[in-house]
Amino acid sequence: VEFLRAQPAWALALAAVGLLVAARAALRLALWVYAAFLRPGKPLRRRYGPWAVVTGATDGIGRAIAFRLAASGLGLVLVGRNPDKLAAVSEEIRAKHPKTEVRTFVLDFASEGLAAGVEALKDSIRGLDVGVLVNNAGVSYPYARYFHEVDEELMRSLIRVNVEGVTRVTHAVLPGMVDRKRGAIVNIGSGAASVVPSDPLYSVYAATKAYVDQFSRCLYVEYKGKGIDVQCQIGLDNRQ
Repeated sequence: VEFLRAQPAWALALAAVGLLVAARAALRLALWVYAAFLRPGKPLRRRYGPWAVVTGATDGIGRAIAFRLAASGLGLVLVGRNPDKLAAVSEEIRAKHPKTEVRTFVLDFASEGLAAGVEALKDSIRGLDVGVLVNNAGVSYPYARYFHEVDEELMRSLIRVNVEGVTRVTHAVLPGMVDRKRGAIVNIGSGAASVVPSDPLYSVYAATKAYVDQFSRCLYVEYKGKGIDVQCQIGLDNRQ
């Protein structure tokens, strides 16, 4: 106590500010640890509904998410461009989770028929209580290259799959969530747009993922009052 009384007022004020900043940082760290490692999972079926739509569901992140959703008791609509891979993943999920109902829908997000394909997807899920949408389908460069070396086909594919595909599928599924006043939309972003300050030699890819990030942020604000959760999951490097 005597030590504190001997200190000038400005030093005590700085110490108080430092203590508040440190306490705030510690609280944020504790909340992050709880959310990342300790918080129990939500009962997805009861909270959002019995069905989930997962795009890009045959490989990698999409495939892993599909298995996790099946373990949570949700029926699945798996969307991908390869019918053989869709059939294989469906059989694997049914073998591991026999009670899970799995449907598939073939859709090539890079094709010129994307708009018509999404309309057909919308028709195919009509009547289903879709509570979860995972927009995972995405493409990147086959290898790093300067922007002036990006050809027309690759540029068109990046924008169509990563931007138009996410936008159209969300637009097709979201109205049902609004009607039911519940739902969750998970968009798969990338650290190329949200973590590093820039991602040279992958400029168009990074820009499309920046769109996904901002699109998700805006939807979160628009629909948080309607019972719909929206988030963008960021991988440090999911370009391949």
